[in-house]
Amino acid sequence: MQTIISNWPAPENVLTVSTTRFGGVSSAPYDALNLGLHVGDDVSSVLTNRQLLKQHCWLTAEPAWLNQIHSPIVIDLTAPLTDVIDADGSFTREPGLACAIMTADCLPVLLCNKQGTEVAAVHAGWRGLAAGVIDNAIAKFTCLRLILWHGWDLQLAQQRLKLAVKCDNSLLMLTPVRLMHLLLMVISG
Repeated sequence: MQTIISNWPAPENVLTVSTTRFGGVSSAPYDALNLGLHVGDDVSSVLTNRQLLKQHCWLTAEPAWLNQIHSPIVIDLTAPLTDVIDADGSFTREPGLACAIMTADCLPVLLCNKQGTEVAAVHAGWRGLAAGVIDNAIAKFTCLRLILWHGWDLQLAQQRLKLAVKCDNSLLMLTPVRLMHLLLMVISG
């Protein structure tokens, strides 16, 4: 499995991991580390991929898998989830609970306090942004001295690339691909 440790000044007790597509068992067109049950992949492959991730990151509890619906909803995690909940962010103060979000062309946003005792992960699509999903995540924190990290936005990157291509009078074809990345945050115990 190939993961990327996010480069941001989070405290050492906050583990932040981003996955790539490499190291899972899913078949084409979901090759290989697909973690989403909502895209039509074989359920047993996705569950195996999730178990591989859990082992790779030394997680003791299952990450908080959300049914992301482009909403302003941010849930409080006080214990591992037993059901999939409709939300676009999760927040916790509990060591060992992993806030997880999946992104394709939406913006991933991670927040934590300077002590690393409160963390949130937010799936920020345009609808959720407009409805206040980041504001709702920030409202969960007891202190507003926060550290924020955001990932890349595929749509914005494509728009910038198209603009650069127009300025250069070149022709470039962007091919849509199935990108699915997971970001998770855990407060270590």
